[in-house]
Amino acid sequence: MELKNLFSPGKIGNVQIKNRIIRSATWVAKATNEGYVTDDLINLFKDLADGGTGLIISGYLAVDPSGAATHKMACLYDDSYISRQKELVKTVHDFSEVKIAAQIAHTGNGAFIFGNTNFEPVGPSPMINRVLKKPCRELTTEEVRQIIKNFVDTGRRAYECGYDMVQIHGSHGYLLSDFVSPYTNKRTDEFGGSYQKRSKILVDIYNQLREEVDKNFPIIIKLNTKDYLQDGLTLDEAKEMAKILIETGYDAIEPSSGRYDLKFSKRKTFPSVMIKSGINQNYFLQNVLKLKPIMKGRPIILQGGVRDPLIMEDFLKDDIADFIALSRPLIYEPNLPNRWKTGDLTPPLCTNCNGCLTVAATDTLYCIVKNKLEEK
Repeated sequence: MELKNLFSPGKIGNVQIKNRIIRSATWVAKATNEGYVTDDLINLFKDLADGGTGLIISGYLAVDPSGAATHKMACLYDDSYISRQKELVKTVHDFSEVKIAAQIAHTGNGAFIFGNTNFEPVGPSPMINRVLKKPCRELTTEEVRQIIKNFVDTGRRAYECGYDMVQIHGSHGYLLSDFVSPYTNKRTDEFGGSYQKRSKILVDIYNQLREEVDKNFPIIIKLNTKDYLQDGLTLDEAKEMAKILIETGYDAIEPSSGRYDLKFSKRKTFPSVMIKSGINQNYFLQNVLKLKPIMKGRPIILQGGVRDPLIMEDFLKDDIADFIALSRPLIYEPNLPNRWKTGDLTPPLCTNCNGCLTVAATDTLYCIVKNKLEEK
């Protein structure tokens, strides 16, 4: 069967992408300890570009030293990082029509399960960091405004580096998603309270960044749409927030859910479910179905356990999603899109064991299953 829709071009903003396959942002622990791009990191992106992915979204880039808590996390919070980031972008662009987005983030109260425990957890409201068992400090209003500026400055640097677009990371228990969630945001100032006020930090980042970059430079968002916490963010409320973001001007939304801190979310393994059967696949489909009607023609990106290329084709043909994003299968097989394009439609070789995440916490990202097979 020909995957006509999966390998048709699509657009995010005015940026044309050669197919509908996106490599979803993934922390790979391949930067230096200070956050600079390494040859190993460049080679990873080179393999992805050569493998046929249409749009590659980088692992998250820290917008501030206080938000770079993850082990070997790449950074772009000052100009010293620009030269090597430019090399990375050029490497991807050397492959015809492949596009690359910079995901930018602040780790906030998250990432300490994978990172430097000397970092001070910060967030919209005081709470206990359940991994470190120490308080998360509430940011002052002025500090929030400074962090907004840091997102804007980092987005501008990404633009200057030649990235084709920027993605704001508003998911998984990092700083911005803690502002979005009523469970973690108990503020009484302009950034807390109603869902409109909890969305304000995302609106301000967009509006201020739009003033710093070309009007045709897409700004997209990875948005938590449910956090699996009692009195937490619900899908219905996330839909209302998404409406605000689309009205603001965001060029695409990649819905996600959950947080890496499993102690908070009662051991639910979102956003990286271990897929043991077909019933575990496409686990963010309901999120996409909920948001699709309010997108006003902007693309919505389906990610989360999407593994069968024939189902991907149907999702696109039926206008359920505009792009399909995946990550873990591309760790094992960066050449997977090319394999599917040439007619080999067998499922990914990835076993969804999440071993890649485990080794990245202390070393660097790689597929442990593939490594064991190669050693044999």
